[in-house]
Amino acid sequence: MAIVTPAGYMAAVKQLLTWMKTGTRTLVAAMPYTVFDIAGQPGAGVLAIGNTANGLIPTDVVAGYPMIGSFGGGALGYISRVEFGSSIPCRLFLYDRLFAAGAYAFGADVTLASQPLYAARLPNTDYNGLQLWIEAVTAFTGNLSVQINYLDQDGNAGDTGVIATGLEFPVGRCFQIPLAAGDSGIQKITRIRGTVASAGTFNVMVLRPLWVGRVRVANDGDIHDFLKTGLPQIYADSALYILIAADSTAVGLPLMTIQVASA
Repeated sequence: MAIVTPAGYMAAVKQLLTWMKTGTRTLVAAMPYTVFDIAGQPGAGVLAIGNTANGLIPTDVVAGYPMIGSFGGGALGYISRVEFGSSIPCRLFLYDRLFAAGAYAFGADVTLASQPLYAARLPNTDYNGLQLWIEAVTAFTGNLSVQINYLDQDGNAGDTGVIATGLEFPVGRCFQIPLAAGDSGIQKITRIRGTVASAGTFNVMVLRPLWVGRVRVANDGDIHDFLKTGLPQIYADSALYILIAADSTAVGLPLMTIQVASA
């Protein structure tokens, strides 16, 4: 059942998930990057999604995502505490990666079909607040422009229009794609186009934001209890996905211990 009181939290079953990175890559300061493919705990995942025709729903059994234990007996799971830090100042973003497709080349024009549905990973089947992102799988030459068609939070057709990223993306660089005016979420991606750049590949993702934390100085961190996390609900198969925006040009040594409470 839902955790709605401090007593309910105290009585909940809790598990700890460890996420850390021991490898590195060169970054552009203050820009969001994936570190999914970098060594650490859990081990490195593979950037290229491996499905451009339909896309897929990532789950925690895929290499690179923290493994979440079963909640059991129909219990609901919540992020109740996050302890985090890093060797460099940065901002850490935690998401449930609901959908991913790719990797697409700069000249891609793909109409997706038979896309899997991720409604089962949304509290109250609420699509509002979901975000649309691209993720560089291989480095781009030239400044990529992207146009994505989708169904919005209410199932109506939406179109981002042509979005010029204005950057030659290095590997791992991520970029949030704004939805059309008036749209607040996304049910399904229907068509993906990439133009202008002359080399490079990218994934397209639908992310559900869960938490964000700031490491203000080197070798520092913080602890966010359930009053700061807000107890966002997650699922036993959630694909917990972290982006990092560092103040410098290195990943550093980020660490996160995520407490999941279930009741």
